[in-house]
Amino acid sequence: MKQFLIGICTLLTMPVLPQQPVDYVNPIIGTDGMGHTFPGACTPFGLIQLSPDTDTIPHNINGVYQKNAYEYCAGYQYRDKTIVGFSHTHLSGTGHSDLGDILLMPATGELKLNPGQAEHPEEGYRSRFNHVTEKATPGYYEVMLDDYGIKAQLTATQRVGIHKYTFPESKDGHLILDLAHGIYNYEGKVLWANLRVENDTLLTGYRITNGWARTNYTYFAISFSQPISSYGYKDKAKVMYNGFWRRFKVEQNFPEITGRSIVAYFNFDTKQQPELVVKVGLSAVSTEGAVKNLRAEASGKSFEQLVKDASDAWNNELDHFEIEGTPDQKAMFYTSLYHTMINPSVYMDVDGSYRGLDHNIHKAKGFTNYTIFSLWDTYRAEHPFLNLIKPNRNADMMESMIKHKQQSVHGMLPVWSHMGNENWCMSGYHAVSVLADAITKGVFRDTDEALDAMVSTATTPYYEGVADYMKLGYVPLDKSGTAASTTLEYAYDDWTIYQTALNAGKKDVAETYRKRALNYRNIYDPSIGFARPRYTDGSFKKDFDVLQTHGEGFIEGNSWNFSFHVPHDVFGVIDLMGGDKSFVEKLDKLFTMHLPEKYYEHNEDITDECLVGGYVHGNEPSHHVPYLYAWTTQPWKTQYWLREILNKMYRNDIKGLGGNDDCGQMSAWYLFSVMGFYPVCPGTDQYVLGAPYLPYLKLKLPNGNTLEIKAPEVSDKNRYVQSLKLNGVDYNRMYITHEDILKGGTLEFKMGSAPNKRRGLTLEDKPYSLTNGIK
Repeated sequence: MKQFLIGICTLLTMPVLPQQPVDYVNPIIGTDGMGHTFPGACTPFGLIQLSPDTDTIPHNINGVYQKNAYEYCAGYQYRDKTIVGFSHTHLSGTGHSDLGDILLMPATGELKLNPGQAEHPEEGYRSRFNHVTEKATPGYYEVMLDDYGIKAQLTATQRVGIHKYTFPESKDGHLILDLAHGIYNYEGKVLWANLRVENDTLLTGYRITNGWARTNYTYFAISFSQPISSYGYKDKAKVMYNGFWRRFKVEQNFPEITGRSIVAYFNFDTKQQPELVVKVGLSAVSTEGAVKNLRAEASGKSFEQLVKDASDAWNNELDHFEIEGTPDQKAMFYTSLYHTMINPSVYMDVDGSYRGLDHNIHKAKGFTNYTIFSLWDTYRAEHPFLNLIKPNRNADMMESMIKHKQQSVHGMLPVWSHMGNENWCMSGYHAVSVLADAITKGVFRDTDEALDAMVSTATTPYYEGVADYMKLGYVPLDKSGTAASTTLEYAYDDWTIYQTALNAGKKDVAETYRKRALNYRNIYDPSIGFARPRYTDGSFKKDFDVLQTHGEGFIEGNSWNFSFHVPHDVFGVIDLMGGDKSFVEKLDKLFTMHLPEKYYEHNEDITDECLVGGYVHGNEPSHHVPYLYAWTTQPWKTQYWLREILNKMYRNDIKGLGGNDDCGQMSAWYLFSVMGFYPVCPGTDQYVLGAPYLPYLKLKLPNGNTLEIKAPEVSDKNRYVQSLKLNGVDYNRMYITHEDILKGGTLEFKMGSAPNKRRGLTLEDKPYSLTNGIK
């Protein structure tokens, strides 16, 4: 699932000091026709993602899917010429969408309570804009609304979005509050909205939506820097029964506003005071919680101070690295680092209260509660990256997942969850991988509780073929359309449970899941050397196309890519594919083949820009594949292909990201690969070595140690590792451990233009594999 959150900023022309990484963040990177960018203001891991939305394409009309809705997963498209308004919640890089809560839009002149159309913005409250007037840095966004002559400036705290609108001095202004607006909207998505005018500078309210998050409560408190002169609203939904509220003229200057499709307006005397600062606190708990959040984080602070606070927050979080490279390389690096710290997001009030999966109100004791877990994507690199540089945050995310399981009526860990809801998107149960990796690396220590949650999740019989999987050793195609890929994902996930059971000293549980971890073998067809779905009767699918994604038993990937998805037992899958020579030939062909357009032309996620040969970098199941050469007799080929992927898929350009970012996964892959190593098998303590991308990188570790990675001769030509020294000692292994990294020191790579074909060939030099093969 893919798309990404970025902000818009001007490209740098002058270098700045390394301790100011926010100045290198170029949020323009990555916008394209399917990239789903949103610029705007947020803080690291904050609930608020305050951003302009440029259109209101509904997900469906009368149940019929609108294909252009996919382009607006983040609410913003760079090619658009109008802004509808500024909403407070967005998803960062997801291939499905929701949110866009609490949209505000300033305006002057005739009052209009509909957004209008992009072709005729004058028909509604939207406004034309020009990218020339857009400015953005982490925590700040600015644009001129051309139709009104209003300068809009945005910033944020964790739970508060702050707007500053400067109106023309000659006109009175008004502010639209559209409680019917949303991303992936459709008629009936808003179940109910409520708004109270508490006094002439404070509003409170809430709305409940039925979207990807099936029941999403968003409470808000809105303060104004100047008093409201008058106000009113319109309910676009027909009111079937109004009881005795009919005795009031509720649509004008009446302090209680409620309905299913509410658009309210507030007038201000901006001729006298052209600047209007609006502060919007959000809560999933109550309007009281929203008010507390607003007061705790933004009360008594000027807009300029809040901008500085947001910038400082990003500088503090991003200041883990010092690098040498070109301006483009620095922009790509720090922008990627920025992307890894947007989601997951804090999901609790300042007093620790949060809405749980059971929709009861809970209190987080001793941890910060988080939401937005895109685990099918982020278990691969995003969470391992946080284990390395943000272990305390990741530990809180693990505790949030445990609490999710405890509040789940299914007794399951999250699959893909946000805003106190499980939305069941994608396959596998990859929270077990995230927990196992955190436990192996000493980040999360409640092993027994985690193991209980893992086993409960992996034995829920009605979840996506689990009962058949436990009985047959694979998910049958007649029971699941993604049977083959789901079997592969379950086998890996089961290995992580095996690993956790070993850490917990539970030998019986470990043996059960060791056997389940080998279930991947059950769907490999030796006659073709690829994974192939089977039916309940044991037969393989006939008329099978290894290049086709749709209808062949795989999700977001074909058999050519997914057959390599056995990160826990690479030697085992090498044997199943016919041995070392055959395995290398298949890897070579994957990266060099021509994939006909018919295999991806109707796929919303994938374009030619996402491909290297038949290798699909734009979808996550392939992310570990370039590193698999490390287990073979030709490990140096990893070094060649990594640089090809890095150069093609990550560029300081509007169309610079080869796929959607998926809550930081694409960016975390980049950061690991630039450093020269990658967590092929989360749950082990190993990172498989590739080759560094930059001549110098210094990683400041949370424990106070530093790791310097030196490769002074590295370039596109000199991409091959000739030798490696760890703290001055020759190092020939194809992996480095988490413990070695945390100790700090120096990795010194000698690079050259031709591969060293003698390194890393002994069995002792190879990374972890559950078995030494199937024989």
